[in-house]
Amino acid sequence: MNVRLSLALFACSVVPLFAQQTPQQLAEAELPSLLTIYKELHAHPELSGKEEKTAAFIAKELRAVGCEVTEKVGKYDKPGMIGYGLVGVMKNGPGPTVLVRTDLDGLPVEEETGLPYASKDTQQNDEGKEVRTMHACGHDMHMSAFIGTARALAKLKDQWKGTIVFVGQPAEETGLGAKALLADGLYTRWPKPDFVLGLHDSAQMEAGKVGMTEGGYIYANVDSVDVTVRGLGGHGAYPHMTKDPVVLAAQIIQGWQTIVSREVEPIDSAVVTVGSIHAGTKHNIISDEVKMQLTVRSYKKETREKVLASIERIAKGMATAAGIPAERMPTVTVRQNEFTPATYNNPELTKRVAGVLKTALGADKYELTQPVMGGEDFSVYSLPDFSIPACMFTVGGVDAAKIAESKKTGTPLPSLHSSKFAPVPEPSIRAGVIGMTTAVLDLMKK
Repeated sequence: MNVRLSLALFACSVVPLFAQQTPQQLAEAELPSLLTIYKELHAHPELSGKEEKTAAFIAKELRAVGCEVTEKVGKYDKPGMIGYGLVGVMKNGPGPTVLVRTDLDGLPVEEETGLPYASKDTQQNDEGKEVRTMHACGHDMHMSAFIGTARALAKLKDQWKGTIVFVGQPAEETGLGAKALLADGLYTRWPKPDFVLGLHDSAQMEAGKVGMTEGGYIYANVDSVDVTVRGLGGHGAYPHMTKDPVVLAAQIIQGWQTIVSREVEPIDSAVVTVGSIHAGTKHNIISDEVKMQLTVRSYKKETREKVLASIERIAKGMATAAGIPAERMPTVTVRQNEFTPATYNNPELTKRVAGVLKTALGADKYELTQPVMGGEDFSVYSLPDFSIPACMFTVGGVDAAKIAESKKTGTPLPSLHSSKFAPVPEPSIRAGVIGMTTAVLDLMKK
């Protein structure tokens, strides 16, 4: 045989041995290391605005894969808060810019999972009180998949072009982190993204599966509202000589329940929940005031404005009916600096990413999910006019046997923020890495 022909045939025969690596292969190869990282992060959560060690850990991992990393990013309105956000930039020639986001913070929850790597850490909260901390919302899984995605994309540069901006976001649980990053020049100091991608684990979906709400709102507007109902206090034995704010508050709370049932369009959605109510100091004293804290949820801007206006109208209307003088009308304060806008999955981008997820993980591993009334400041990255296409997909975190048992017995599964919630790490991280890596590759493919 001709020597040149022989060499050519040999070369053809070995090409498959050097075929391009796939996100699936890379996720599998990185999984042992990512599990170690997951357990380390899970065991040492940090509260919102206090993510110093967590951010340093993620920054180190991004530098290891060649990112240009900037730490301590973020400007808060609240005095004294330090921005522990980080931005890692991975460049690979001209092309689109894609932002990939993870959140960093844990919660003030005492863990009760019984896991060998359960958190035993404590940290001072904003009031200076020492509290137990836990990753009760899966941000440890998010970060592990984030690191795995960065590692995979660093090894797949022959398959994509452009710039990836990896963002480690602090203070997601308080709704302040994304706004703090933008206030510190996220879209001016670093390349402004053409697309934004994120993921969140699920406490209801089977581990290893992924899902999406394919276009439209996926998380709600979140407002925190403080209401003070004022009356005229006195002795509990002589109620006729007082204006009882406790009775009035009870009537107002009942009145608020008609906002959703009678003022919001039936095909729209809203929630008005009184999460805290405090009044009085003693059995036989009618207090001067009642303080309440509300969480208000909605999707549409118009619905939000209507619900917030109705809360104040009903409170003051009922106070007038109860004979409260004008100078003692209830006060209603919407905490505008804590407002989290609704998260919107760009329909075109979501459809594209959904197709990629089905191909990468299998149609049997993909679920169509419904919008929920939870909040996520991932919404901020789209900007108020949704001019930057963004989408977030869900990664299942629950053992299939536990889901089946819950359906059989009717016992609810531990929810996000529960002291007993912990995703099954291996399949969750694997699905997160494969899903995010393939989504980025599709948006930036050569």
